[in-house]
Amino acid sequence: MSRPPAAGGADGVSRAPDAGRAAGANRAPDAERAAGANRAPDAERAAGEGRAPDEGRAPGTRALLGHVGAAAALAWRGGPGHLGAQAALACASGLAPVLTAWFTKIVLDRLAEPGVTTPALLPYAVGLLVLGALAGTVPHLAGYAEAELERRVGLLARDRLYTAVNRLPGLVRLEDPAFQDRLHLAEQASRSGPGRLVTSVLGLAQGAIVIGGFLLALTSVSPVAAGLVLLTAAPLVRVHLQLSREQAAMLWSTGHGRRRELFFARLLSMPHAAKEVRLFGLGDFFRDRMLDELRAVNAEQRGVGLRQLRGQGALALMAAVIAGAGLIWIIGEAVAGRATVGDLSVFVAAVAGTQAALAGAVQRVASAHQALLLFGHYRAVLEAEPDLPRRPRPSATPALSRGVELRDVWFRYSQEQPWTLRGVDLTIPRGRSLALVGLNGAGKSTLVKLLCRFYDPDRGSIRWDGVDLRDLDPDALRERMGAVFQDFGAYDLSVAENIAVGDLSALGDRARLEAAAGRAGAAPMVRELPRGYDTLLTKVFFRGSAGEEDQTGVTLSGGQWQRVALARGLLRDRCDLMILDEPSSGLDPQAEHEVHTALREHREGRTTLLISHRLSAVRDADAIAVLAEGRIVELGGHDDLMRAGGRYAELFETQARGYAPAGTS
Repeated sequence: MSRPPAAGGADGVSRAPDAGRAAGANRAPDAERAAGANRAPDAERAAGEGRAPDEGRAPGTRALLGHVGAAAALAWRGGPGHLGAQAALACASGLAPVLTAWFTKIVLDRLAEPGVTTPALLPYAVGLLVLGALAGTVPHLAGYAEAELERRVGLLARDRLYTAVNRLPGLVRLEDPAFQDRLHLAEQASRSGPGRLVTSVLGLAQGAIVIGGFLLALTSVSPVAAGLVLLTAAPLVRVHLQLSREQAAMLWSTGHGRRRELFFARLLSMPHAAKEVRLFGLGDFFRDRMLDELRAVNAEQRGVGLRQLRGQGALALMAAVIAGAGLIWIIGEAVAGRATVGDLSVFVAAVAGTQAALAGAVQRVASAHQALLLFGHYRAVLEAEPDLPRRPRPSATPALSRGVELRDVWFRYSQEQPWTLRGVDLTIPRGRSLALVGLNGAGKSTLVKLLCRFYDPDRGSIRWDGVDLRDLDPDALRERMGAVFQDFGAYDLSVAENIAVGDLSALGDRARLEAAAGRAGAAPMVRELPRGYDTLLTKVFFRGSAGEEDQTGVTLSGGQWQRVALARGLLRDRCDLMILDEPSSGLDPQAEHEVHTALREHREGRTTLLISHRLSAVRDADAIAVLAEGRIVELGGHDDLMRAGGRYAELFETQARGYAPAGTS
């Protein structure tokens, strides 16, 4: 059973709730109040925008047309010149085979005429040569224009996609597996989806020109044959659209497995896990997991592929039967003298060309349909509501003048999980340091996330000089904070860049970077690196061109990375609130002592929240709060808490015994 809060507190730091309020805080709010408007959508609700539509429900016509319009606008914005070139080349590609068939018919028919001369046939021969040259060069020009358009549009689409991701102020969406699956498909769609849609539409226009021209030619020879060929389009369209829907559904259903397969592949190939993989013999285990995911994906792909094979095979057989019957008929007509050799040639070319154009057009429709379905994921990410509410006109975020206050804060990560924080009341006065201690899982890191407004409380509020954080702009709020996170990022960048990401305004200011490294005790270590602050902190990439051995980077130890991360946090030396979450967890005792000595000097007169399991590192804080089971159970200075003999004293004495000589009590 936890003891009551210590009676004596540090001057200016609020105490824990009294017995009556603490008892009230122990009661969780009922479900309806917990899900109130104070909280941004939890993972399940937030996934409403992120989760893909049900596999059995295809988007309506209006939605698909909206996707077409959005993709066309994106393509026009990305490369209007290349889009125009593709349109012109598509028209040329459509006209060339039709004109070739007609010129061939004319030449053959004129050759059958008595007294025909070479000069009379020369214009048609020249025309056939020009058309042959076009047929040889246009596909290459069209391929280049298509690829360049896809590159330009892909760049713009990815820019917009990750701009949208960066606009999500919190962590709710990024921690939702369904949203991650959708984001994975949106990323695929952004690479080629818009360009693929435009190419498919232009391909349809090209096919329409070919089909229209050849159907006219067939109609002039036999309207019945033209009608039969045209009738083959109906089953083609139906089968290919069904297959495209199945393909898109398969991509969604296998998206999670694809991500898992990639995850296990990275574990096997990236250095961050290599030590444990080799020491514990995990290679075969992770490889089997990767292959299991890949087999499941392959099984679904195989099923769709077999259905495609059956459908397309049946359609090809039907087309061959129609073409064969028509060929037998036209040969009979030519033998009977009711058709010319030119008619025979144009009929053969028209049947083959029309069927090929029909098949191509239907495949273009199917491809465009599948691209539209994937493009829907892209648009859904772009149009997703923020995972934290933003006020249309947020309050200004002034420099901290009074302090940060938590009022009856309740929080849990989802409705299915237990409460992480239970009625926390706490104040961090301006210019003072507050240490937060407690066992693992007590809620310390969660409290940090709420202070940074990565989440909103389910109940209660956090106030910056009395203003609810929900009324402030998250970006402006975070500009006034500095932090060293327990799970800090180790970026495959140079030392200078790894420090500068703490405040990008210092990226070109080497003096500021060196000063931050000095405060973190990292400067001596950096001086020993091959290129100092320009040393690349990774062996996965080259800094220069591949193959230059002297351009490879270095790897740091955990303690060295800790100092780099600390320098990153201390770079914001003008911030109003500094959060230090286990800033020395990876350091040896001597280095830890040096860092905390430097931090004490740096914290002097600054508003600081310090979290540490090493209680010797927090004893000089202005106040110490003990968090247990999501509640503040003790609050006061070190001496007050030790005299109270509560949980803090118990934890401190337990740690102290670990450093006592053997045999002492």
